[in-house]
Amino acid sequence: MMLLPRRKFRIETERLTLRPPVLGDFRIWSTLRRGSADFLIPWEPIWSADHLARKGFSNRVYWAQRALRDGTALPLFLVRREDKEMVGAITLDNIRRGPAQAGTLGYWVGESFARQGYMREAIEAVTHHAFERMDLSRIEAACLPENAASRALLEKSGFKYEGVAQSYLQINGRWRTHVLYAALRADRRGRTTAG
Repeated sequence: MMLLPRRKFRIETERLTLRPPVLGDFRIWSTLRRGSADFLIPWEPIWSADHLARKGFSNRVYWAQRALRDGTALPLFLVRREDKEMVGAITLDNIRRGPAQAGTLGYWVGESFARQGYMREAIEAVTHHAFERMDLSRIEAACLPENAASRALLEKSGFKYEGVAQSYLQINGRWRTHVLYAALRADRRGRTTAG
């Protein structure tokens, strides 16, 4: 089980503060998601009817608090330190202990903040935290084969291509095949690329 520090949890990077969501984030989160909908929807599961509603967001925050407490996930918002602007979110989910010591990484960034290096900064910080502070051995990530930006991001962040998973997740209402990537704490694999 992941032990949480007594103070509020956060990870600091060069430009970002990564911290759990709080109820007061609703307005900025919903504005960023709404304004980036066309950019995000092709790559995500279908948004629920209450996705952008305050109640749906409150449920998200309560889930995040429970997940952090129980050590099953590390859900974090990316907040730019210079102006406190939210740029996206990253979650290390499905944390498995015992012989696996692994977790699954998911992330999104607002359209106006894409391709500025924020998510790479966040992925590298969360991966480092997972290996050094949480004692995980493996971080997995998956994306659609045609999502060239996400694939390049994972590869630049030290993740290596491992293969394909048929009908891996429902994205935008359809079961979709994904390409699989992983980062290992003690990685002795050579460079791998998609075939």
